[in-house]
Amino acid sequence: MLTGIPLLLLIVASIVLIVLASVKWKLHPFLALILACFFLGLTVQMPMDVLLNSMTKGFGDLMAYIGLIVVFGSVIGVFLERSGAALRIAHTISDLFGRGKSIAAISLIGAVVSIPVFCDSGFILLSGLSKKLAKVGKQSQAAMGLALATGLYTTHTLVPPTPGPIAVAGNIGAEKYLGTIILWGIGFSIPVLWLGQLMAKRLGKNISLRQAEIQAEERFSSELPALWKALLPILLPIALIALGTLTRFLGIENGGLHFLSHPVVAIFIGALLALFLLGPTSTAETGKGWFTEAVKISGPILILTGGGGAFGGVLKATPLKDYVGVWLGSGDMGGFWVLVAVFIIAAVLKSAQGSSTSAMVVTATLLAPLVPALGWSSPSDYALAVMAIGGGAMTVSHYNDSYFWVVSQFGGLSPKDTHRSFTLLTGIQGVAVLVLTLLAWGLLSFF
Repeated sequence: MLTGIPLLLLIVASIVLIVLASVKWKLHPFLALILACFFLGLTVQMPMDVLLNSMTKGFGDLMAYIGLIVVFGSVIGVFLERSGAALRIAHTISDLFGRGKSIAAISLIGAVVSIPVFCDSGFILLSGLSKKLAKVGKQSQAAMGLALATGLYTTHTLVPPTPGPIAVAGNIGAEKYLGTIILWGIGFSIPVLWLGQLMAKRLGKNISLRQAEIQAEERFSSELPALWKALLPILLPIALIALGTLTRFLGIENGGLHFLSHPVVAIFIGALLALFLLGPTSTAETGKGWFTEAVKISGPILILTGGGGAFGGVLKATPLKDYVGVWLGSGDMGGFWVLVAVFIIAAVLKSAQGSSTSAMVVTATLLAPLVPALGWSSPSDYALAVMAIGGGAMTVSHYNDSYFWVVSQFGGLSPKDTHRSFTLLTGIQGVAVLVLTLLAWGLLSFF
């Protein structure tokens, strides 16, 4: 099997193949990943049986971790959206902030809603509310739309249980540190959201909106579920996962709590609670339809992450770990530059093919074989790797990203104005995440 510089060049070529296949040849990213698996395995002279076993094992191992989580998370998201629970949360936060803080309110609303609901759906759902808050608070509608878009985008790439961060954790072997990753993700989101609000206000004040081509559905407050019912499917799973992480950190042995705090169990409980969001006038067929929609949404995510797992399995079967391990060693500087490298790789992939989740999956599969050589031992090491990859996957959203067009169409922005504002904002946010990651890494290494 090839090693050394030829191996590195072929790995780079396999990444280029993924980009070309998905961007230029318009193949689904899953097919591009599988094509890259065969290309890399055959060109590095991997035995056929090793190649096939590596692909199937990589696919299966990642599905075993992320499969149920994605399905249950999709159930929570669809039921929150369809029942109006997400809108109830949005109204409550806006009421708490008051008229003078409309931009901060809509940014926080986006951040909260995007944890269980995907960016595209969240923006469609909340764009009408954003325009109303802009009028009431006498703010620029463009600034409000940009604040909402960046709020949704931040937690989408940084905070589990959204699929991207979950897939990264699973790929690099950090699934048992999910609670820590959630806490780091929330911590990083706070300054990134503040920066997004500041820049949205500055960039949006000079943009004149056209009439949005598509309007979000109008819902009245009396139709929406109670706040506690809306929040419970989101907050309880996060609380359980975080509590499990805390008890393990403190060395507290509690089998029942550790079982309930497992991400699969915690998010399943959230999905069960989401079922109760069905209104009194809803029928069993309504609930069944929403559940079916959630399964349909989770399907493409699962095959994409599974394809990334297959590609990661092939990478792990190459001599990459032994070759690069000599360079990395186990020192802090090695880890520092690896964080920079995975940020750049994720940013290049995101900018080239448009999907944040795909960029995170592929980058994590490249990092996974190197983890043993890095000597990472603490949950924070793994969490910062997830943050670096998530920050790269923010950088940048432009014409090839479906979310870019959702922001443009529902936000009433022209493509040119969206590119000059939202694309720039996503770049600034991504770089901010990298800076925060490197600062945190330096501080942890110092102490």
